[in-house]
Amino acid sequence: MTVLELRTTGMAVGGEAVAREPSGRVVFVSGAGPDETVLVELVDERKSFARGLVVGVVERSPDRVQPPCPHVEDGCGGCDWQHLAIAAQRRLRLQQVAEVLQRTGGIANPEVRAGVELPAERLRTTVRGTTDLEGHFAFRRRRSHDPVAVDSCLIAHPLVEEIVANGWFGQAEEVTIRVGARTGERLVVVSPKATGVRVPAGVTVVGTDELGKGHRAWFHEEVAGRTWRVSAGSFFQASPEGAEALVTEVDAFIQRFAPDGARLVDLCSGVGLFAGTVGAGRSVVGVERSASAVADARHNLADTDARFVKVALGRWRPGPADIVVADPARSGLAAEGIRAVVATGADLCVLVSCDPAALGRDAGLLADAGYVHVGSTVLDLFGHTGQIEVVSGFVKESTSAKLSS
Repeated sequence: MTVLELRTTGMAVGGEAVAREPSGRVVFVSGAGPDETVLVELVDERKSFARGLVVGVVERSPDRVQPPCPHVEDGCGGCDWQHLAIAAQRRLRLQQVAEVLQRTGGIANPEVRAGVELPAERLRTTVRGTTDLEGHFAFRRRRSHDPVAVDSCLIAHPLVEEIVANGWFGQAEEVTIRVGARTGERLVVVSPKATGVRVPAGVTVVGTDELGKGHRAWFHEEVAGRTWRVSAGSFFQASPEGAEALVTEVDAFIQRFAPDGARLVDLCSGVGLFAGTVGAGRSVVGVERSASAVADARHNLADTDARFVKVALGRWRPGPADIVVADPARSGLAAEGIRAVVATGADLCVLVSCDPAALGRDAGLLADAGYVHVGSTVLDLFGHTGQIEVVSGFVKESTSAKLSS
């Protein structure tokens, strides 16, 4: 075991602190804050970098606090920023977004602001974990497959936490708990089979083997005045409050930069959240590769004229649009997604990013394609973690010039 005393210099995208060995090698440190001296046990050593865990604090960062959840001390890897004060978490998210937009996106002075402050605790309506040897719900240690059994979860909605505390899942390899906070509906997806699973009354349980054979299971959530069906295989935001915050920020860019009645394309449209909210009263086309999400979207917006196309982004044939709203996976839009945005001819692209590094890359690609960054709003959808959600606006250079003249 190698233990080093290191001084951290900042925070990396992904949640770890950054330090350097005397040799100059970068060390990414879990459990550290910015500007503190810590004892670090190296757990992964490469030629150009290493990773380590804090095993002692020599000089504390002013941002350091006692983790409020007892399972952090047990080794639970679910929340990597519980040792940082909430105010520090919010400040660091803003800093990271500004830095990647400058460094990777090539934006000299990006406008980055904080969105509505959401609670860090009791909010998450989806958690994923595994089981311990006795069949109880467990999270994994950070950067490990080892389970850490838990009987509570600080960040989880109470409807989720009840299943965490009281469920029994046998020899399941993976357990996903999803709830509708405003409907009370609950769904548990167990891999590979749900045989013998015990959960509180009223909870729907389904195995991934059943889903693979065509069985359908879903729950409902209420967001922005609509009820949304969310199938077991469909993505939805981590809380209804978070979903509404995203809708508010996306709509703010549209109201500022797009005319009434503008045609909208919803890329990576999921179950139709943006098509059914900011797209109301507009001509809307949703593009989504997930069959279950497309089925949900068509069900959720059956009372509208929104049209949904099941196709991979790289194979979609774009039509004309004035606005593109894009909510891609963690990897971002990347080159094929940017090509789709450009092919629509849209004057405005509103990008929802769940990874700052991907946002930086996408911002650079959009700049190369003739789009100007007009602001980013950082939202606290994942309290006590280094995960960051950002809504960013980009307008065509010609449109930007008109607005500034």
